[in-house]
Amino acid sequence: MYSLILHGRRLTQLQKWHHLIVSVQNVTAFSNSFSSASAADVSLREGPKGKNFTVSYLIDSLGLTTKLAESISRKVSFEDKGNPDSVLKLLRSYGFTYSQISSIIATYPRLLILDAEKSLSPKLQSLQSRGASTSELTETVSTVPKILGKKEGTSISRYYDFVKEIIEADKSSNFLKLCHSVPAGSKQENKLRNVSALRELGVPQRLLFSLLFSDAQPVHGKEKFKESLNKVVEMGFDPTSLKFVEALRIIQGLSDKAIEEKVNAYKRLGFTAGDVWSVFKKWPSFLRHSEKKIENSIESFLGLGFTRDEWAMMIKLFPQCVGYSVESVKKKTEFVVKKMNWPIKAVVSHPQVLGYSMEKRTVPRCKVIKALMSKGSLGSELPPLSVLSMTDQDFLQRYVRKHNDKQLVTELMSIFITESRIV
Repeated sequence: MYSLILHGRRLTQLQKWHHLIVSVQNVTAFSNSFSSASAADVSLREGPKGKNFTVSYLIDSLGLTTKLAESISRKVSFEDKGNPDSVLKLLRSYGFTYSQISSIIATYPRLLILDAEKSLSPKLQSLQSRGASTSELTETVSTVPKILGKKEGTSISRYYDFVKEIIEADKSSNFLKLCHSVPAGSKQENKLRNVSALRELGVPQRLLFSLLFSDAQPVHGKEKFKESLNKVVEMGFDPTSLKFVEALRIIQGLSDKAIEEKVNAYKRLGFTAGDVWSVFKKWPSFLRHSEKKIENSIESFLGLGFTRDEWAMMIKLFPQCVGYSVESVKKKTEFVVKKMNWPIKAVVSHPQVLGYSMEKRTVPRCKVIKALMSKGSLGSELPPLSVLSMTDQDFLQRYVRKHNDKQLVTELMSIFITESRIV
């Protein structure tokens, strides 16, 4: 079966997935609402060294957004620009463009705290001395910056060659088997072979390379990997999707006995085996939770007034619910049901509302709804709970911008922006 997968089920083209970026347009007409955010930005830039300095540096030197810079600052932090400047200067000297450097740091920010002269320079020199052209070197490293985190010598060379080979093969749609010269034995060699097998199934670059440079379980081992891969393929997961990798990660990390115990735990709560695997296909992490976590989940929902059947229905519709904390479920359910007066059955039909941020989505929208109802603009009945599921654009268009009263539009927009802190 494994050989059939490797040689008989190749995809000739990788699907391209596009991410829809939802933005709130036409908000500039209400620029006064952003004054507090601007003040906060100034405070950030003038703040003490450390995290604030790191954020300012990333914005000023690499053109990163504030949100991305803040996210990176939680992973790496520095108090002066000496070392990061040396790293950026080194990358520029090897021909990396501004956009490539920004992308590299966004993907692998740890580079900024590595020693440019003692750690990074020898690795780049080693790769270049092997005949890599400037364009080849910059493209390969930009695609997978974590190459520079590998040890100098055979390790970094082998990973570099593997990545380069995949990049070149994919450009020409050449799906011949890779790494035919890699011998069996070591952890690294098993990883390369297993990633090669995934590539031949059609797993795209963006997922392959993250696995290649991760210590995650899915691409370790040999026999267990084969068994796990067979199971995931037989379940019908799409190799080009993230769910395929997530499912492989879960199956690879659990013994047959552990899987059976988890399935039995759900069966005791009213699920059939078919239900369990159907939910697993929707959200593979469903099987990651312990029996205790599963039991705590149903107990928390029962305590809020849901029935066992309603809990099961919610998990089937939105399996992420099983992983939410008691405090989070209680807080969100009580707000929606007690404060807003939506019936509890509305939550059963739209369990995804339990996954939304109270501060960024639920409360701002509910305050807009309350304001409209107080003015008689919505009638006396609440809109469907699905109002919380629509995009910001759709919500603003349907409940804010459509009104002819410009003063009302300004008031509603102010409520929405203030509460959700959109900047």
